[in-house]
Amino acid sequence: MSIAVLGSGAFGTALAIALASAHDNVTLWARDENAANEMTRIRENKRRLSGAKFPPSLNVSSSLAESCEAETLLIAIPTQLMDAFLRENAALFQHKTLVACCKGVNIESGLGPTGTINKLVPTATAAILTGPSFAVDIAGGLPTALTLAGPEDRLADLQEQLSTPTLRLYRTTDVIGAELGGALKNVIAIASGAAIGAGFGESARAAVMTRGYAEMLRLANALGAKPATLSGLSGFGDLTLTCTSEKSRNYRYGLALGAGAGFDETTTVEGAKTAKAVSILAQKHQIDMPITNAITEVLNENLTVSEAVKALLSRPLKEE
Repeated sequence: MSIAVLGSGAFGTALAIALASAHDNVTLWARDENAANEMTRIRENKRRLSGAKFPPSLNVSSSLAESCEAETLLIAIPTQLMDAFLRENAALFQHKTLVACCKGVNIESGLGPTGTINKLVPTATAAILTGPSFAVDIAGGLPTALTLAGPEDRLADLQEQLSTPTLRLYRTTDVIGAELGGALKNVIAIASGAAIGAGFGESARAAVMTRGYAEMLRLANALGAKPATLSGLSGFGDLTLTCTSEKSRNYRYGLALGAGAGFDETTTVEGAKTAKAVSILAQKHQIDMPITNAITEVLNENLTVSEAVKALLSRPLKEE
């Protein structure tokens, strides 16, 4: 069975490398023809994942139409760009299996990646691949476990197709839970980074992670997710990794926020827009999410990090 990874950022490149190391007929699609030609020539994505060599079997293409001839398409582009990408190319995706490899909630529609696929390409089979992982680890062949969520009739085959000796996939039909776990943990990662960046210490970060996880559960439950999913790889596992490592872009962004330092604006930080989208969702469903709301206020420049912490600490005392 053929596979194409659509999107040649660090994560898409890493997935393509891992899959091509174990399977034949894997294509990596790059929007930029010059970038695709360079990767084909030097067998490496020097711009996004320097040092990770391509397996001989990995094909690189700048033709979306040719790449979409594959049976299974992994969409590795930022959540906020997925809506436009699907609208512009919907004809190519009809009746395909589309696996979202991104995390977040669209700020305009309030939908996650699979919801966006179902809305714009209703004939496609929508799934999501998510969980605790860094591109450099996957590309380097380091052991990584992820969650694959999708419809029951396709899950076992997809799990088999997308697994490799070092990439272990666990399957679930709880698409909502898997999707929300990956999206919400990015918001908490920004808050965790801000706590460290502002000098509040590791105990404060532990408190942010724990109370942030409680927020994740509240919203996920309200939207129909299974609590067990949030305690797995796509929830607790991803939260732990993202809130404690400077390999995480969301955590690094939070560090910069807390320290009052600059941050590279070309770096994709999914949690920033997700925080704003989730605050709207929480208000709509009357879910208490104080950390998410505080981060949103900081991002909107209505509060400083210190003011946000003071507001959180002044909340009424309560049972855990």
